[in-house]
Amino acid sequence: MRNSRSPLAIMFLTIFIDLMGFGIIIPILPNLSVELTGSKSSLAVAGVYALMNFIFAPFWGTLSDRYGRRPIILVSILLTAGANFLFGFVTAFWILILQRALAGIGSANISAANAYVADISTPENRTKNMALVGAAFGLGFIFGPAIGGYLGKHYGIFGIGAFSAALSVVNFVMAYFLLPESLAEKNHAARFELKPVTQLISALKVPVVRELLSLNFVFTLAFSMMQITAAVLWKGMYGLDESQIGYVFSFIGLSSALVQGVLVGRMNKRFGEKKLLYAGLIFMAVGLIAMPIVPAEHFYLELAALALIALANGCITPSVLGLLSKTASKAEQGKMLGLNQSAGSLARVFGPAVGGIAYDLNFHAPYFAGALICLATLYLVYDLMRNKALK
Repeated sequence: MRNSRSPLAIMFLTIFIDLMGFGIIIPILPNLSVELTGSKSSLAVAGVYALMNFIFAPFWGTLSDRYGRRPIILVSILLTAGANFLFGFVTAFWILILQRALAGIGSANISAANAYVADISTPENRTKNMALVGAAFGLGFIFGPAIGGYLGKHYGIFGIGAFSAALSVVNFVMAYFLLPESLAEKNHAARFELKPVTQLISALKVPVVRELLSLNFVFTLAFSMMQITAAVLWKGMYGLDESQIGYVFSFIGLSSALVQGVLVGRMNKRFGEKKLLYAGLIFMAVGLIAMPIVPAEHFYLELAALALIALANGCITPSVLGLLSKTASKAEQGKMLGLNQSAGSLARVFGPAVGGIAYDLNFHAPYFAGALICLATLYLVYDLMRNKALK
């Protein structure tokens, strides 16, 4: 097997730049949607991004099985560049909906990126390499929100759109010249179609796949309920401005990068994926419960709660990806990881809407509800731990 270090490093940079562009928009989006409509229910606009991701993730994944990972990644970066540029011209809610839809279609390439990493990994280092992908996400969220908060405060949404679009162009040029193809044998028999629900239902018939996809759905639902309401919570309860909100999101990114880049490989080697899933759900529940009850004068405790949530993400996401990758053949890595992305995207369709409505009822509600469903999902991990076939 060829040395995978160089392709992995380039893929790491590609994902990092892509997620930094996404992270730039995060501090601005929740309060922008509320300002355009006057209602916190409009936070559901984040679900448009996820809906497109849900529809297109298996499509991109299967397409990458057939034609290779590289062309799919390049096309999606161009789509993302266009969507980011459009963000600079959002003056009405319908334009924001269109922008999030285009961004969601482009972001569905993460299934191809995950399949790329699976291609260049061995069974022994697969979860560790998936954690490095998570670290790239985390690093993107360190720099992205901080830059976005600064640009939003000083240059408005046009500055955000122009800068994030420029990042995507740089990303495309780098990937075009430096990113090699990872798929040695293309699966030309792979069928691609925009039927995510049918494909997802078919995958759920396999018990271990059903449990892993369900676990990813629940965790992502809880996380997205928190993510979409957090900026509103911090502005209303703690008086943070856009720049400060960006710094807090950057702290989450830093915590995630440290966990997935440094700790996950060692923890996986010592405890294994299944125990990490169990611990991750508990960390998530504790972090969510703490978030809305931290007193305004002790915001450092809010950061501790967010660090727990970052630790939970580091335990759960690469473990699910690693275990799912083991259930699929080489020819269907893109399809399987695309279905996992679809499950997460489906959760992000409902999460912002449920979180926004729940927040309108009581600002504690989205956090306590997320903690409850995470604890209720522990039984899925118990079933996985008894599955001796999934080592």
